[in-house]
Amino acid sequence: MTVEPFQVAVPQARVEDLHRRLRATNWPHDMANDDWRYGANGDYMRRLVDYWLNGYDWRAQEAAINGFSHYRTEVDGVPLHFIREPGKGPNPVPLVMTHGWPWTFWDYHELIRPLADPAAFGGDPADAFEVIVMSMPGFGFSSPLKRAGMNAWRAADPIHRLMTQVLGFERYGAQGGDWGATTTAQLGHRYADSVIGIHLTSTPRLDYWNNQRPWDVTAGKLVPDDLPAETRAKYLDIQRRIASHVAVHMLDPQTLAYALHDSPVGLLAWLVERRRAWSANDGDVEQAFSRDFLLTTTSIYWFTDTFVTSARLYAEAGKDPWQPSHSGRPLVPVPTGLTYMAHDVGRSLSAEAEKQFDVRYRKEHPMGGHFAAAEEPEAVVEDIRATFRPLR
Repeated sequence: MTVEPFQVAVPQARVEDLHRRLRATNWPHDMANDDWRYGANGDYMRRLVDYWLNGYDWRAQEAAINGFSHYRTEVDGVPLHFIREPGKGPNPVPLVMTHGWPWTFWDYHELIRPLADPAAFGGDPADAFEVIVMSMPGFGFSSPLKRAGMNAWRAADPIHRLMTQVLGFERYGAQGGDWGATTTAQLGHRYADSVIGIHLTSTPRLDYWNNQRPWDVTAGKLVPDDLPAETRAKYLDIQRRIASHVAVHMLDPQTLAYALHDSPVGLLAWLVERRRAWSANDGDVEQAFSRDFLLTTTSIYWFTDTFVTSARLYAEAGKDPWQPSHSGRPLVPVPTGLTYMAHDVGRSLSAEAEKQFDVRYRKEHPMGGHFAAAEEPEAVVEDIRATFRPLR
């Protein structure tokens, strides 16, 4: 299990092929869709693609990405890419951070240096971390993933081996959001002797997909008719915003991949619609993310051909139910910190899930959405520091 330094260097032929495909887009008709009720709006997509062709600079983004120290290795046949940023302080805590879908490691880029070197950002050097930011197996540069079966909780096993056997940390902290929160929770469940504590921006129930209809975010339970009208409308809206991608990724990820591996505009539409639907904005996704960020995220998926392996994470979650490693309570016995953003679509699921954790810190924020690290990096940095401060 050798660790090799890695630089992102997309061949120019791939960049030129992307531009050729963008110019050759066969645009679909779109009408009566100003509010995105039918999906990604055509006028917005045309403007964004025009910028991708004529304004966006992948090489500049690539240089920014390479401003961090990247590494790759393989653990038990699983390719792993990660950024490592040494901590600057009297006793930096190793912290592994894991993302979800449709995130990439780049969702964390504004957190890395403030966490590693707090004094340089007006903080206390005693809060320093040795930061390890993963690409989830099958995402981005943690590829190619050549075996079926990888899901978010199984990702915990190679990540734990990376932290302990490869990088040599006896104990470490873990942080995650979306699927990365499930991976982080599993680290705290299965490897509690090695995990100092965890911090989550999504609160997963580890057995959430253990039901007869894992592709159905409602698990077959309809929103009750007798709820107050405003509450019922809120729950239905949340389900509508997350239902389609869960169902398709669980049931037909390979079928969808033929389109999204062939059309960069199709891939962009699929990713951007989710960014818009799950973030805090008033209908304009660029209130939450810059155009460059949206296109860098999509470019990482495109240049690494990892849409299909990232989407299969859902199918594998639904195929094999999660099994506990112990019968103790709480299921995740390590100290846990929670960050809640006001506009996170998954917030309504958190109350029940919290029972599985030893919650020591909880902070509710009046802003932000599902992509907490990318939307509100300063708030997440402060909550991570607060979570681990008493655990050092």
